[in-house]
Amino acid sequence: MSGGRWADETGSAVAEFVMVSALLTVLTLSVIQLALALHIRNTVLDAAAEGARFAALADNGLADGERRTRDLITAALGADYARDVSAVYASYLGQPAATVTVRTPLPLVGLIGVESGLEVAGHASVETLGSERP
Repeated sequence: MSGGRWADETGSAVAEFVMVSALLTVLTLSVIQLALALHIRNTVLDAAAEGARFAALADNGLADGERRTRDLITAALGADYARDVSAVYASYLGQPAATVTVRTPLPLVGLIGVESGLEVAGHASVETLGSERP
């Protein structure tokens, strides 16, 4: 008797299938979660940059940029992601600029995540008419 009952491989394919399937499922869900987090980050960053460009126009102000940013985020992701939006005039790379900052949840499991775990900022040079400065 060489190996006894431990030499029998009956049922080992089922066990291997379960182990490999579980590993592939975890890997697939992790990649999908990463893609979701990156999608939310890129969408919020684009909205912040667009809001900064809107606020930097000569006939607009910071409130216009904040409103534009909130509208874009709400349309793309929902109102929960557009709760904390702020805008200021500041200097960016030595130039007067409008800066829109967005703090939003960072999704870790599905859409559930860390509140204010993601912060992005968009910048745009301020347009001036003649020699005006903000």
